[in-house]
Parts: sequence; structure tokens; C-alpha cells
Amino acid sequence: MIRFVDSLGDTTPEQLQGFFVGWPNPPSPQTHLRILQKSTAVELAVDDTTGRVVGFINALSDGVLMAYIPLLEVLPEYQGQGIGRTLVERMLARLGNLYAVDLLCDPELQPFYAQAGMQPATGMLLRNYARQAGADS
Repeated sequence: MIRFVDSLGDTTPEQLQGFFVGWPNPPSPQTHLRILQKSTAVELAVDDTTGRVVGFINALSDGVLMAYIPLLEVLPEYQGQGIGRTLVERMLARLGNLYAVDLLCDPELQPFYAQAGMQPATGMLLRNYARQAGADS
């Protein structure tokens, strides 16, 4: 059974194995945990049978007007079960008092986010792929 939680609790790096599939320089589970710890809000999907985190979403916010959702991921073997949709819905509900919630995604993912009420937009970005694994603490 999948349980959804809105805090890290005592989450360990060992529970965060297997994320960032396809990234050339993925963050380590330790860095992943630091990312989540420094986020304004997190939502996790946990497999109660194994205790493993199988999906997550995080947000960064000023708490007044704006929020940005940088990451949403569900482990490949758990995809197609509505976990990602539930994580998005839970996060958007948490951020519902803000004026704007933004995220960047590839065009093929826009229909997924549109189901949650989001709209396509045009934006700009800068990526330093040499730092994709995360900045040193």
C-alpha cells in the first residue's frame, strides 16, 4: 500500500535510492535528502511494505506570492498507478493560497500537468550540467 506524507519525518538516504533516472550526473541519495530538507514543502509517496520512498515532489516558495515546483519523480516500477498525480494534487492544494505556482517541463508532459489545472507557458532557463549532481555543502 502507498502512503502519502507531507513531511520528511525520519527519512534516510537509503529510502531515496533509484531516483533521477536518465540524469547523466544524478544527485546522490544524500544530496537528494538535502534537497528535500531545504525545500519549503515536500510530499512523499512511501511503500508501506518496504518503507521505501517511491515518489516525491518538492516546492520552493516565498510564502507570500509565488512558488516553484522543481522536482516530481516516481520510481519507474511504480509509475502508472496515479502516484504522480496524487503528489501534484497534494502539493497544489498546499500552495493554493498563493498567486502563482510555476514549474518547467518538457512539452510531452504538459498534458499531465494540465489535468491538475496548470496552463502551458513560455519561459527561459539556465543549466550548469557540471553541477547537476548538486553543489557541495
